[in-house]
Amino acid sequence: MQLFAFGVNHHTAPLDMREQLTFPENVMEHALHDLVGHNPVKEAAIVSTCNRTEVYCSTEKPDVAMRWLADFHRLQARELDPYLYKLPREQAVKHAFRVASGLDSMVLGEPQILGQLKSAVKSAEHAGTLGMLLHKLFQRTFFVAKEVRTSTEIGANSVSMAAAAARLAERIFGDIGEQRVLFIGAGEMIELCASHFAARKPKRITVANRTIERAEALSSRFDATAITLSDLPEQLPLHDIVVTCTASPLPILGKGMMERAIKARKHRPIFIVDLAVPRDVEIEVAELDDIFLYYVDDLSEIVKEGLDSRQSAVAQAETIIDSNVVDFMRWVATRESVPTIRALRDQGERYRRHELARASKLLANGEDPQKVMESLSKGLANKFLHIPSSTLNHASADERDDLVELINRLYQLHRS
Repeated sequence: MQLFAFGVNHHTAPLDMREQLTFPENVMEHALHDLVGHNPVKEAAIVSTCNRTEVYCSTEKPDVAMRWLADFHRLQARELDPYLYKLPREQAVKHAFRVASGLDSMVLGEPQILGQLKSAVKSAEHAGTLGMLLHKLFQRTFFVAKEVRTSTEIGANSVSMAAAAARLAERIFGDIGEQRVLFIGAGEMIELCASHFAARKPKRITVANRTIERAEALSSRFDATAITLSDLPEQLPLHDIVVTCTASPLPILGKGMMERAIKARKHRPIFIVDLAVPRDVEIEVAELDDIFLYYVDDLSEIVKEGLDSRQSAVAQAETIIDSNVVDFMRWVATRESVPTIRALRDQGERYRRHELARASKLLANGEDPQKVMESLSKGLANKFLHIPSSTLNHASADERDDLVELINRLYQLHRS
């Protein structure tokens, strides 16, 4: 079993590269089947969030798996390689533990990544690509994350992306009690953002979504108005703050739409936070006057607030993680020896059957049972001891000492 992980994240790749490597929910199962079904990959799970795309797999040919990632997204391997981290065996285990514990997130200690990892595991289970190795890895990963969060203060004073968006809006507008806020999307991130903005009591909240039902479900929680995406051209000019995070593969807010909105607002500014990957707002929108546009990577400085108070918890968390990595790799080692143990037992069973058949034949011919039992025991002993004895007798001088030590250990011999 060769455990291997690879991918890109906010530490290694810029936003424009990360958004080319996302796996929307509607293509995840196809991607997993394609990876495992057409490549030398036995197991696979894919984690795809705004900050990372990672593949965890069991394979003897990691280069093929990494090439698949580039091919699937129609990229040249040379385009992807500078941003790609490659983590074999225990490095992959440690990385998974750190990610789940919030140590590798843009927001140190944030809990949202744990839910995203669990979703990735469910997708792999549903696709049938999660085998014994990855199942055990993620079981241990979730255990470690729980231990880190209950035993340390890693999440204390953590500033989430949603809270950062609200703080940034306050820095620009001061009091946002007189502002009108538009949320585009109705997923978990928008729900978190809506909670933070609603606590500041803006003048109006509107939720826009592709399906009106999901928009209404979220709006009912915050005394907001629900609209569909088709209403955006008319609704945009009515709002001062826009927070967007959808799974759309293409931008929702284009330069032309925003130009018309600014004109209708008589150039009163609009503050936009785009937390989606791929981006919901065209890059060219940033060129427009009277628009303050921030993408997910732009919030990094705000989310670092409170970091100093959590640094001591990081050392504690790393100790917990390192200990669990050792335990997990010990389990992997035992699993890797299973084929050898099975082969050894199979050989022993063949010896047993052969001597038993010989003894049964002798008994049927009227031989003395005591002599037959004696012959049976000698036959078994000779068969079991012949190969190690012969190997030791024919060993070279260079390897004899090691063989003697190994045989003493295997058979628990105590030389006088």
